[in-house]
Parts: sequence; C-alpha cells; structure tokens
Amino acid sequence: MAGIRLVAIGLLLAAGIGGSNAVAQKETMADRYRVYIGTYTSGESEGIYLLDFDASSGALEVVGLAAATGSPSFLAIHPTMRVLYAVGEMSKDAERPGGAIGAFSIDDETGLLTLLNQESTVGNGPCHVCVAPSGKHVAAANYGGGSTVLLPVLEDGRLGEASGFIQHEGSSVNPGRQEGPHAHSVNFDPAGRILITADLGTDKLMLFRYDGSGVLTPSDPPFATLAPGAGPRHVAVHPSGKFIYSVNELLSTVTAFAYDADSATLTEVQTIGTLPGSFDGENTTAEIRVHPSGRFLYASNRGHDSIAAFALNPETGMLTAIGHTSTGGKTPRNFNVDPRGRYLLAANQATDNVVVLRIDPEEGTLTPTGVEVEVATPVCVVFDAGR
Repeated sequence: MAGIRLVAIGLLLAAGIGGSNAVAQKETMADRYRVYIGTYTSGESEGIYLLDFDASSGALEVVGLAAATGSPSFLAIHPTMRVLYAVGEMSKDAERPGGAIGAFSIDDETGLLTLLNQESTVGNGPCHVCVAPSGKHVAAANYGGGSTVLLPVLEDGRLGEASGFIQHEGSSVNPGRQEGPHAHSVNFDPAGRILITADLGTDKLMLFRYDGSGVLTPSDPPFATLAPGAGPRHVAVHPSGKFIYSVNELLSTVTAFAYDADSATLTEVQTIGTLPGSFDGENTTAEIRVHPSGRFLYASNRGHDSIAAFALNPETGMLTAIGHTSTGGKTPRNFNVDPRGRYLLAANQATDNVVVLRIDPEEGTLTPTGVEVEVATPVCVVFDAGR
C-alpha cells in the first residue's frame, strides 16, 4: 500500500541513512500527494476514497476507502490542522434538517479519516464547502435551501453549531432550474474578508463581509449580476486576488470579473464560451480552476465531456480559448490541478473513473497520459498538500 511505502521512507530519513539518497528520497516525497475523492453513495461507493499521486511521473493509485460516510459530494482541508470537512446528506427528522458537514481527522501515516463530529448546515442540499483562510470558520452552500451558512471551527477541528446563516431570495428566467435561489458554491477572497456565494437560481454572485466573529453581513453592493439564465455554479480566484472567474452551468460560459478587495466590488471584464463552435449537443459546465501560475484557466463540460483550456492574461484578466481535451469518460463533474501545476485530475461521475491529463507548462494545453483509476461515482478531487 502507498501509505506503508511512504512510512518506510520516512523511517529511513529519520535514521539518517544514505546521505545523498536521503536527499533524493525527500525530493521524491515532495512530489507525492494524497488525493481525496468525494463521491455519491447511492450506488457502489461507500464514502471518501484515498488515492496516491506521483506529481513527477503522473502515476495514480487507489489506496482504498478513507472513510465511510453518506454522499460526501464536496471536500475541503483545513489550512493548518489535519482535518478534512465534507458536506453530505444526513437523516431528516423533526430537529435536524437534511444536510450536514462532517469533520474528519487525517491520520498522517495512513491518510485514513476518522469522524470527529457532524453539524447541521441549517438547510437542505449542501453541495459545497470551504474553510476561511484564518481557519476559524467553515462555510457551506445549501443548494436545495438556497442559503449560505457559517460554522465555527473548535480547537480540535470539530465543528460548532452554525453561527451565521443567510437565506437567499429571488429567481431568474429558467423555470426548470431557477424557480428560486440555489446556492452552489462558497469561496473566500484571498484576504479572507469577503465570502462569495455563487447562486445558480438567481444569477448572482453574493458578497458577504466576514470579520472572523462568525457573522456574515451583506456587502455593499451585496452582489454582482450575471446574464439572465447563466446559472453561476463555481468560482475561481486568481492567485493575485485581482480577478474572479465564474463558470456558468446553464449557458456553458465563463465570466471574468475584476475584483477590488477594498470595496468588495466585481466588475465584469469578459464572458466567453466553454464549447467548440462545432458542438451542437446538450451541455452543462461544472468546475473551474486557475492554474497555480496564474497564466491558464480550465473549466469542465458535461455533455461535450471535456476540459476547456484558456490562456489567461494576468494583467487584464482576459481569457483566450486554447483548446478542448476529452476527460476520457463521461460527466466530468469535478477536476483539480496538482499543487505544482504539472497535471490535471478529472473525475468522471458517469463512468466511475479519475483520469490524469498532463499540462504543458508553457502553453497550458492538456494531453492525455493514459493513466486512470476506477472510483465509483467520483464528484470531488482534493489534493492534500499539507502532509
């Protein structure tokens, strides 16, 4: 098992064996990452799965089940504590709504997860989670209930009861998907002072001020509006903090915004499509990521089943399409770029596989590596860069 192999290397290093060999082993370990996969458990999946990834070669292996838990559809790791948070369904009864966040401790030797506790999201259908840069709070988006919630992180990484809750209001032009608010993701800005919630149902990026006290306050202005029927789903923040990108599920577009952190305002710079002009089938977008270099951006197409790649001008925030690459499966609900920016891992929900694509460091284009592993119903990919 990968966990056993890594522990053995660590023992050799601790013993000071091999001099230059120890240095080489350290470099090798620095290229290895644990990868956690969130899933839906309505089929064969049992919860959160653990993979071992070698960022020097692109090799990917399944280690096994990290934790059994119900439909952990999105994951986030605490910035300083060895704790992972997962949104998921829980039993509905008179006192507990139908959604929760679970806190799991990470075993550094094995990568396995142990449930610490679970707290209600005070709303139905939580689908996204993030941790404040300060590590003091966890935020979640309730898709079903159309709300944003904030929970305190206790000293041991457990979660306290919700301290902040904002119910969204409104609707938009798509009667099937936008009859009411549907919060789809939450992201803090780099300074950790503004929480951005993408609401698919209202075509808005909601902006909430956060001061670490556990309370969310609507900013002024309280939101940025996208095109009617766009359906903003997920958001990516440029490493410089100057630009924010929304992938719009219903129109298969990406909208670039210039971001003023002091005034917490978003100004639209550009909207660009994620599909090639020759495609005329049905499609929805899902995930969006900015490359660690800040020079490229990627978005996933479900239907075309591809990753759309864009060159990114770090001075203007403008995007230029540079290609589309098959994800080697169907319905790429999620993907992520390894911390060193060498590879992209795409999770194909409908074909139960996670596929490795190589990133050209100069051009940003993607190339299939032929590497893939089987994971039942994968819907979230998170690198553990802190082990």
